[in-house]
Amino acid sequence: MSGEMVLTSVDLAIGHGKVRLAEGLAVQLRAGSLTALLGPNGVGKSTLLNTLAGLQAPLDGQAFVTGSNIHAMPAKERARKIALVSTHRPSVALLTVEALVGLGRHPWTGPWGRFSAADAEAVERAMEQAGVLHLRTRNMEHCSDGERQKVHIARALAQETPLMLLDEPTAFLDLPNRAAIVRLLRENALKAGRAVLFSTHDLQLALDLCDRLLLLRGKDGVWQGTPQEALRSGELQRTFAGAGVQFDAEGTHRFLH
Repeated sequence: MSGEMVLTSVDLAIGHGKVRLAEGLAVQLRAGSLTALLGPNGVGKSTLLNTLAGLQAPLDGQAFVTGSNIHAMPAKERARKIALVSTHRPSVALLTVEALVGLGRHPWTGPWGRFSAADAEAVERAMEQAGVLHLRTRNMEHCSDGERQKVHIARALAQETPLMLLDEPTAFLDLPNRAAIVRLLRENALKAGRAVLFSTHDLQLALDLCDRLLLLRGKDGVWQGTPQEALRSGELQRTFAGAGVQFDAEGTHRFLH
């Protein structure tokens, strides 16, 4: 992608306590790009996302968003630069869709949390982009899994940050909803000029719909490139070596007996 660099990391090490899951990570995300984060179970994908979001301190190295050190900036400033859609969420069953999307504007409201006209417009725009305008008055408990996921993404869109991180946004959804979510993320990255990174186990959607892949391989660090480069170079095959998956040059994969 030709957009400006939104996120970079230098010699980043991630993990928990004394346990290092991966180190020497040099991650680069450009504006207007959709990147899928891939890797075997337990390799540290969620830990990497939480570290890049500033929720978890790195064990070593640094990460920067639009030139600022993620782990050195105040929480409110960080929330104006990074939106996170996590798998761990507080209960929001009684909130309406519009109220939940409105939470994305909190980094931009004043000390009393009052919405300006610009905040209301941002919420409206995010609901329209995510395709949930018709659900605005519905309580979250009455939304389907696919609808809930779109609402949480709308909340992140309303935050209007240059970087968006999502942990397994297509998990537990059927194929049409998985594809709709990834297409939504791709369209928004391009139109809004955001850098979007999401973790997934859906290899085919990543290969078919993403601009770039970020392959996390534990102590072997990361590899970044286009889906075509990942296939032609054999990097995707090496990342999933031993997982019983085989890829061909066209992007199709099959499971070995």
